[in-house]
Amino acid sequence: MNVIELDRVTIAIGARNVLAEASFAIQRGEFIGVLGPNGAGKTTLMRAILGLIPPNAGALRVFGRPPRRGDAAIGYLPQVRTVLPDMRVCGFDFIASSVNGDRWGVPWITRADRKMIDAMLAAVGGRDLAKRPLAEMSGGERQRLLLAQALFGEPRLLLLDEPLIGLDYRYQEAVIDLVRRFARERGITVLVSAHEINQLIGALDRVLYLGNVHAALGTVAEVVTAPVLSRLYGADINVVHANGQIFVLSRGRNVEHADHLHDEDHDHNHRHERHRHA
Repeated sequence: MNVIELDRVTIAIGARNVLAEASFAIQRGEFIGVLGPNGAGKTTLMRAILGLIPPNAGALRVFGRPPRRGDAAIGYLPQVRTVLPDMRVCGFDFIASSVNGDRWGVPWITRADRKMIDAMLAAVGGRDLAKRPLAEMSGGERQRLLLAQALFGEPRLLLLDEPLIGLDYRYQEAVIDLVRRFARERGITVLVSAHEINQLIGALDRVLYLGNVHAALGTVAEVVTAPVLSRLYGADINVVHANGQIFVLSRGRNVEHADHLHDEDHDHNHRHERHRHA
């Protein structure tokens, strides 16, 4: 069964097309890596699947029907995390805050909700985080809580937008292994975006590369090739395999790594500006 289907879909932000006449299908239980250069539309595609951005043309179907906002069958971890208003909140209450939406303050929760929260904490290896305040957690531990929140309610589709940002390589591997194992056990379809393919290489069923308003979906061997990526990046691309890793190069420069540094610099400058004007 296809969980996500695009039939000649065009999605635009303002006057700019992000995708144009894209057609592909993602099946139940697949683990899909979503990659591509900056501005290629990775976040936009996820927002369209969530029903937040309507296609300008074509047909987009999720679970065989048009996407709808607030679909409980979809778990979502956004790229831009909301600033936490109270770092003294403990892990259990942080997840409980999502039971009735994203409103802060601990809602009235049932015994079944409590069991589900305990189960999600256990699933992400975070039982010890239940009573600890967020202020005392590392970035990796907070990321586990965000994943537990996205998994709450046992979704059938999980959209993870750059879940590895801010994590060292050890935590990156742990997060991907965790999501992969959880999804396999429950037959969940996963779309996870990342800056570079090596962050996901051991977990992928297929890869979805976006760029230049086009999309290419297939196995790593089918998609991560010089001809395909040259079309998507709009530049001459070389693909080099070495020591079990894949390097996407343009004129000897690792374009995936360069994109990552650009994003970090932009984020740093944005935080600096917010601080300066506060």
